[in-house]
Amino acid sequence: MNYRRIVPNSISSISLIFGILSIFRTFEHDFFYAAVFIILAVLADSMDGRAARLLGVSGDFGKELDSLCDLGSFGVAPAIMIYYYGMTELGLTGQIIAACFTIGGAMRLARFNVNAATVKGYFQGMPIPAGACCLATYVLSGYSFSPLMVAVMTFVIAVIMYSNVKFPDFKGKGNPMFALPVIIALLLGVYMIYERPAAWPFIIMFTYTVAGIINYFYVLILRK
Repeated sequence: MNYRRIVPNSISSISLIFGILSIFRTFEHDFFYAAVFIILAVLADSMDGRAARLLGVSGDFGKELDSLCDLGSFGVAPAIMIYYYGMTELGLTGQIIAACFTIGGAMRLARFNVNAATVKGYFQGMPIPAGACCLATYVLSGYSFSPLMVAVMTFVIAVIMYSNVKFPDFKGKGNPMFALPVIIALLLGVYMIYERPAAWPFIIMFTYTVAGIINYFYVLILRK
């Protein structure tokens, strides 16, 4: 048995534990810690792959475990949290929209696993941890959108995760981010921070999302 594999697999498992803790906190209507646990899950998820590469133990088992943990922490936990936080008034409709978030995340993970060898230099669709962070940081932001607006936001993120919108991987290659879309998104973000400085984590995620969407349509329209 290669004991070095225990390290990255344990980190993936810790990420899932945080996701489950988030669900428990949601059921207790402790939305602050429900959101915090999702963010902690994102931080843990960012380390398992690095640990595997550092120890030289990357393999199919670890990749599958990582995806399954991601679905729980970033697909199921945020969906339950956002429904109880902002969509209970919508009843079954809100539940279905929350479920769409989980489905969008699952499809994003499946496509990533299938295309990992061919899609390089960019993220095809919003990564599921980023989608989860959008919802978690919204809960922490102090904004209070109407149930309908929360539903729209949740559904849009679900669609974007399995879309062909290309998000930068910040490695300096792949899909380019053009100046105009980035400037528009940054101006919007700066205005939002001016209006509500304490909501900066959500505003960063919002700006990242908007920049990707605007850049996608900018490229589509100008055929760059």
